[in-house]
Formats: sequence, C-alpha cells, structure tokens
Amino acid sequence: MTTDGVAATGEASKNGPDLADLRRVQEMFGLGEVQAVSFLAAGLMNRNWRVDTATGTYALKLLQDVPVEAARRSAAVLSALAAAGLPVCAPVTTRDEAEPVLQIGPRSYLVSPWAEGTHVEGVALPLDEVTAFGSTVATIHQALSDTARVALPAPDARPRAKVTSPGTAIEKADRLMAAIDKIPGPSDFDRLARRLLEERRVLLDKHHVSAPSAGEAPGPFGWTHGDLQFRNVLHHDGRIVAVLDWDRIAIKPLGEEVARTAQVQFGGEHGLLDLERIAAFVAGYRTVMPLSREDLADAVDRLWWKRMSDYWVFEFHYYRDDHGPDSLMEPSERLLLLWTDRREDVQQAFAAGS
Repeated sequence: MTTDGVAATGEASKNGPDLADLRRVQEMFGLGEVQAVSFLAAGLMNRNWRVDTATGTYALKLLQDVPVEAARRSAAVLSALAAAGLPVCAPVTTRDEAEPVLQIGPRSYLVSPWAEGTHVEGVALPLDEVTAFGSTVATIHQALSDTARVALPAPDARPRAKVTSPGTAIEKADRLMAAIDKIPGPSDFDRLARRLLEERRVLLDKHHVSAPSAGEAPGPFGWTHGDLQFRNVLHHDGRIVAVLDWDRIAIKPLGEEVARTAQVQFGGEHGLLDLERIAAFVAGYRTVMPLSREDLADAVDRLWWKRMSDYWVFEFHYYRDDHGPDSLMEPSERLLLLWTDRREDVQQAFAAGS
C-alpha cells in the first residue's frame, strides 16, 4: 500500500489517518484492499484523503469542524440530492448498520465516492459556465426546499439579520490596535495590520450612516449550502460534477447565499470583484429561481456591511494565534475599499436578469 503520511500510532498525524483506523474504515465500509492513500491539502477545516482501493476510489474525511449529528443530517441530504440528479456525492454507508459516519474512539470518519474534477476559481470560468453555475445554485435551492424528498424540516420562521453597530465595529478595531501596540518588536505583518485597521476605522466613520437595520431579512428564505466557495465545487469538461462540503447547511435568506457566493467566487480572495461574472452568475440563478432586484440588493448591502464591520482574519491571528488566514488580510481590505467606492456598480451587476 502506498501512503502519504499514514500514521502508525493511535492518533492521526498532520497528514495521515491512523493506520488502525484506516483498516477499520476499509472493513466497515466494504472498500476492499487499500492500495494508496494521498492527503488532500486543499481542505481548510476537516482532514481529507484520497483512498484508492480494489473496489474504486474514495474520499475519506476525518471530521474535526462539524458535530457527528450534523454530519449524519448532511449525509441524508446528499443521498436525497443525488437521487434527484444533482451533482453531489452521496456518502457510502457501513455494511452492518447503513450508517454514513463511522466513529472510532474520539474520531469520526465519512467516506464518499471520488469525483474526478478540478477546483476552478470563479474568475477563471468562461461566462457560459458562470451562468450555468448560477442556475445550478438555484436548482440546489429548489431541491433543498422540497421537504418531501429531502430530510430537512420546513423552515418555520423567517431568519433575523444580525447587524454589528458602527460603534461596536469601531470598538473592535480599537481593541485590535491596542493588542498590536502591546507587542514588543512588532513584525511587518503587525505594522501592516495596524495600518489596515486604522484605514478601516476611517471607512466606518465615513459610512456609518449606511449600516443596515437589524431584524427580519426580506425576500425568500430556506435551506442553503452555506459555503459555496471554489474549493467546494469540482468542474470537469466545462460542467460542475460535484458540490462538496455540506457541513454548513443552514436556513438563510436565499439572496444572502447568492450574494456571498458571487463575492467569494468572483475575485474576493484577490481583493477584486469581477462584475461581469457576477452579473452572469446572478442572471443564471434568476433563470431558475425568481429573486427580486430589491431583495438581492438588500442582501448585497448587508454583506457589504458585514465585511465592513467584521475582523475575522485579524481576530484569528491575534486572539486565536491561528495564522492560516493571514494571506487573506490585505486582499480582504483591498476588496472592501473597492466595493465601497463602487457600490452602485456592484448593485447594478447584481441586478442582472431582474
């Protein structure tokens, strides 16, 4: 068996699953003889491996960022969506109890068939594929709302929008800057972070009157995927072959997921917004699901303010000592500046197809 970092101890290593666990997974899921294991570095939260076996190729996930019950719920949803013909990977279940999640001591594993494809950033997709992506997201929203086929309860209450007040947002910036000021011998990152926080404070002071109101979010709502960034979508031969990572299924305004997906897919990590592709994506969505210009405009404004009042990259670095998202700090601030300067242009892009 060829392995990439498979651990021989009683605990998973940084890159490899515990060898005894792997044998148990092989047995319980009926995978056949394991021939090769490769670590998948693209996962940001859970640990994932490609496992080649005598019966085929599978994706093995060690759950670290989702409760087991939520993983079981997501597995049932995926089975229903796959039966409806949507591009998802229905999980493999154990041979004895038909369970999608296998618990071995404190560790929990999920196995899915391997989907051949590549992760393509949204800015690299041709416009026709961007439009098709939008219609796929709408079709997923439609399917998730079909409670007769998908094992999710019907949403019974309109989601309430949480809004960080300008004063609270400024206080957060001040606390972060104070934390940086206490660092002896600050690094280049620290100096850049403090300058960016100062710039954010100026933006907040200038645009505080544009903060949206809290309360019930308008427009249609329902179950959503929750994290449709490019690492969770596989493409092959010009089409989407799999939408992955369903750990964050939640009831949200549909416009919120449309707005967030467009922002993160079409340039967000590079500090830009590809308005042409945003328009194509939204137009594709609207060919399947009616979403009014006003409701989506509200969702876009709320997302803009969330970016304005949120400091998650800074907080990961300075409060959690988690430097994983550090590379997103400067592009995120650049995106916020661009978005703020061109709010009307952004809204016009999101009006496509209305």
